[in-house]
Amino acid sequence: MTKPVFTLATGNRHKVVEMVELLPDLDLQPLPAELEMPPEDGDSFEANALIKARAVHAATGEAVVADDSGIEAEDLGGAPGILSARYAGIGVSDEVNLSKLLREVDAAGGNRRAAYLCALALIDADGTEHVFEARCEGRLLGERRGEGGFGYDPAFVPDDTGPADERTYSELSAAEKNAISHRGRAARMLARHLGAGGREAP
Repeated sequence: MTKPVFTLATGNRHKVVEMVELLPDLDLQPLPAELEMPPEDGDSFEANALIKARAVHAATGEAVVADDSGIEAEDLGGAPGILSARYAGIGVSDEVNLSKLLREVDAAGGNRRAAYLCALALIDADGTEHVFEARCEGRLLGERRGEGGFGYDPAFVPDDTGPADERTYSELSAAEKNAISHRGRAARMLARHLGAGGREAP
């Protein structure tokens, strides 16, 4: 059976790898190299995902999947949130962003609760729009552990692995992370929607 083709509206190679793993029944095509993406100036993950998806759909006329995601620290009022990728400035490394977050959480007090959030925007070839949102609750360590993942993963311990499991996102296998992650949950919602012939499955 031929897989349905979607353009994946991201230049983040880590997200490309995860999305291909999470949506194996789709033929995810890379973002056209010549396409310049618009500023992500929305006020929510949903808004930013739609900004990206709409830009790619307008440029290609094809069906599109776009991700916007990040982490929210409870003691920081939900920061960095939609600014997660540029928390310490435009173009800085994941390491610099994570260092800033951990410094600010340390300074804010003892509450290290945090959650990863993801919004996946789907635009069909005919322009119909859908958004699927999910989250993964957990806490931030004061140190980095593990070699996998990206972004804030080395300091994030998800609740879903159980109270006795102290592993960070970066210490989980790809399969373990995908089973519980914010992006994994949103991707499964999207996949159920496509499998239900355009209706969101329960």
